[in-house]
Amino acid sequence: MRLLLDTHIFLWWADAPERLRPAHRDAIENAASEVHLSVASIWEMAIKIGTGRLDFPVSSIESLAARHGVTLLPVRAAHAVAVATLPLLHRDPFDRMLVAQASCEGLTLVTEDAAVRRYPVALL
Repeated sequence: MRLLLDTHIFLWWADAPERLRPAHRDAIENAASEVHLSVASIWEMAIKIGTGRLDFPVSSIESLAARHGVTLLPVRAAHAVAVATLPLLHRDPFDRMLVAQASCEGLTLVTEDAAVRRYPVALL
């Protein structure tokens, strides 16, 4: 399975795996899964860390991802263009980017966000 982790899913997986649904944890930890983290999620975490809304070592995200076999997904022009085609079901620009990336790249988005789950994209 080819997965794209929503920001909160990555944080839970890295710091509080007991918060994940068993199906999510099993899919992420399955050796056959290809797991991706968007650079947009890293940007979102950095903003939240900078404003004091998140306590997480932003400098360790890349090494943490690499250590667990998570591939960083860059934001491409096609992803940005795809955001314009999405219905306005969610106002968070980072979440909208993740939906666009999952759609463009044929990835299954792993999320607990009810607003994101309303988009017509493969979800876990």
